[in-house]
Amino acid sequence: MNLATLESKELMPGYHGKMVHGKQLTWAFWTVEEGAEVPEHHHPHEQMMHVVEGQFEFTLNGQTQVYTDGAIVPIPSNIPHSGKALTACKLMDVFSPVREEYR
Repeated sequence: MNLATLESKELMPGYHGKMVHGKQLTWAFWTVEEGAEVPEHHHPHEQMMHVVEGQFEFTLNGQTQVYTDGAIVPIPSNIPHSGKALTACKLMDVFSPVREEYR
């Protein structure tokens, strides 16, 4: 498997993702358009977000912060969160358990 050859899917407006699924986790590689937003939501999956490149405004449980290159954000399960790409971004997310809806 090679990231360069994986199919990219626009799973939300402006969020283009390449997904890798294991038995216990999903690893998501996102290319995000400037201004693209993810509305507030929550899910049972534990999530780790990594900002590879860009500026990403992220609200976790009512607290907003801007994250930049290299930031890692732990997101516990069932905690409300939302985000907006202030610039074009590259993000990585790891979810456990697997995000079946991303297959």
